[in-house]
This record gives sequence, C-alpha cells and structure tokens, in this order.
Amino acid sequence: MSEDVSKKNVKLARILLLVALGMFGFGYALVPLYDVLCEWKWLERDRPDAIKKAPEIGYTVDLNREVTVEFMTTLNESTPMVFRTEKKQLKVHPGEYYTVNFYAENKTDKAMVARAIASFSPAVISRYFEKIECFCFSEQTFKAKEAKTMPMRFVINPEIPEEYKTITLSYTFFDNTEKSVKN
Repeated sequence: MSEDVSKKNVKLARILLLVALGMFGFGYALVPLYDVLCEWKWLERDRPDAIKKAPEIGYTVDLNREVTVEFMTTLNESTPMVFRTEKKQLKVHPGEYYTVNFYAENKTDKAMVARAIASFSPAVISRYFEKIECFCFSEQTFKAKEAKTMPMRFVINPEIPEEYKTITLSYTFFDNTEKSVKN
C-alpha cells in the first residue's frame, strides 16, 4: 500500500509541476501579447479624434431631469504630475452645455508630453456624453514645472435613458514623453 501511495504522490507532484510550468509559460507569453494590444490601443488613440469630438448642437434642455456627473482624476504610477479637477461633481440637465476645468502641472525639470485617457461608468454612458472641447483629444505638452488649466466642454444628450442618474467620468494622465520623442 505504501508503494502505491508513493507512486500516486510522485504522479501528483509531476502533474503539479507541469501545471506550474504551464502557468509560468502562459504568463510569459502574455507579455508580448500585452505589448501588441497596448501598441494597438495607442495607435487607436493617436488617430484624429473625430469620433469623440462632437459639434455643438442646439438640444432642447430637459429641465425636468437632473444627472449627477462625478469627475475623477488619476495619474499613471510613473507620471510625475499633479492632476485634478476644479469640481468633484456637477448636477446637469440633459441638453445643456457645461464647462469643467482640469488642472495639470509638470513636477519635473524637463519638458513632458502627457495624454489623458477617459473612461466612463457605466460604460454605456459614453454614447450620451458628448465632448465639444477636451484636453483628452490630443497629447498635452508641458514645459518644465509648467501648470495648465484645461477646459472640457460637454453636454449630456437628452436621449439618455431615464435610469441613468449618475455618471462617473474618470481621466488618467499618462507620461507619453518617450513615446512622442521616438515618433
């Protein structure tokens, strides 16, 4: 019986070793895949932003509805900046235009190129959130220690479903200096 258990333990150890090696190999293979996907995303973001930039349309303002827009700002861990919004949240009427200012400051002694990437929660809201003017449409160049106030003008399309009462718009700033210098 002891020999049978010993054989089973050896077999189990081999299986676990193969599983561990397989997991390591899978993780190792994800690095090039991640690089390819990230490169594709950056190429996608670097194209003209005609899709996201909306013209200013004369909507009928829905004064009977109010949507709360929350603004969040974050920095990529390697981005040496200060980045914040003037307002943490704003109550808006669908169809009415609003402008919110964001503040960014380069904390280094060197020029920097940075890019803000937006995300929405819930994600489906992005089709109703129309940006007319936004610092996120292109890379931002900062001189050493330079600070900027950057406006974002937007409207919530009045066709937004009634169920959406709160929208969270989050911007993350990325240091894109090295990538911009290479291009």
